[in-house]
Amino acid sequence: MKEKGKKKKIVLYILLILLLLIALLVVFIIFKGRQNKKQMNGLVENGLHAVQSRYNVEQLDTGEYTDMTLNGFMKFHVDQYKVEDLGNLSVMTADMGFMQMLSFMITPVERNVPLCALDFMYIAGSRKSYVEFYDVVENPQNEQYVAVLDSLREMTERYNDVEDVQASENWYDYLLNVVMLKQLKDDDRNAKMFNDSLETYLDAAKNAEVCTPEGMQKHLDVTQEYSDGLIDKGGVSTDVFKKELGEAKTRDFFNKVFFGTELYR
Repeated sequence: MKEKGKKKKIVLYILLILLLLIALLVVFIIFKGRQNKKQMNGLVENGLHAVQSRYNVEQLDTGEYTDMTLNGFMKFHVDQYKVEDLGNLSVMTADMGFMQMLSFMITPVERNVPLCALDFMYIAGSRKSYVEFYDVVENPQNEQYVAVLDSLREMTERYNDVEDVQASENWYDYLLNVVMLKQLKDDDRNAKMFNDSLETYLDAAKNAEVCTPEGMQKHLDVTQEYSDGLIDKGGVSTDVFKKELGEAKTRDFFNKVFFGTELYR
């Protein structure tokens, strides 16, 4: 009987330790989640300020796509802006408790510059930062466009010391030109990389060639091809939206808000 009582006590102690560890883990996730959300919101605020200080910006109504919950726990908030003389800006944030994510994307239509996609993820104490510029222009060999790319490449060299993230091959890699895929823990350096990438792009766009009507149409066509391809051929985030919203609804969201191509048709 004594031996049986000892075993019960041991089991009880183990259960208590497990409960304590689970409680500590929950507290850690909540604490890091709040901390990460603050950092993420800071990037959004700085990013919007950078755009608004250089361009006239009009916020648009995103309607049913403003707040979306996918898979029961992935909470997305989406804002959309029309940037005069440049194109569409979509700002999407996600809070999944253990992970927060920001997608800050400028789809150019009126200037001869690449599509700018800044995806920053906060996973507990780790950060994964993806800075990608896509060729969606009429002529990627255009001299003025090449000068824009050169300024972006020069910017990326300031972060050569930051650890790279190894990315898998994707069907849309043919559109990618200047890319930074980084992993780090320093929030100040992370924020600097975001701000530097965006401000370099915006300043280059200010001085970039204004698109002809034909150039604008080419921007829209290539961007539409990329957007449709994400739905038809797949993409990590796109697949999540397709599963929850369905293909037709995801396409509507992309066209009206995320890429905003419908604004210029």
